[in-house]
Formats: sequence, structure tokens, C-alpha cells
Amino acid sequence: MIQIDKYKCDFCGTCVSVCPHDAIELSETTLEIDPVTCTECMNCVKACPLHVLSEEPVHAE
Repeated sequence: MIQIDKYKCDFCGTCVSVCPHDAIELSETTLEIDPVTCTECMNCVKACPLHVLSEEPVHAE
């Protein structure tokens, strides 16, 4: 799952424009990624100019 650093996001919409599955919803104050629709293609992570998005580390238990 893609992780969001909501404190860094300036809500520019770059991630939304590169998502091929329309999995990202953006408003003036929130950014949400739909875990069902997201295929983790990483387009949003690569495109984000502020490095707000990242891969969530996998925790082995």
C-alpha cells in the first residue's frame, strides 16, 4: 500500500493526474488512495514533486 505523508502534501494534484486507475481522491485539504482500486503501479510515488508518497514498509511477523 502507498503511504501518504499528509503533513508534506501541498495538494498540487500531480499524483491524481498520473494515476491510471483513478485511485486517488484529492480535495483542498485531503489526499486519499483507494486500496481496492490502487494497483501499486508507483506512478504517483515517482511523480510526486515533494516526495509525499512512498511504499509502505512490509512488516514481517
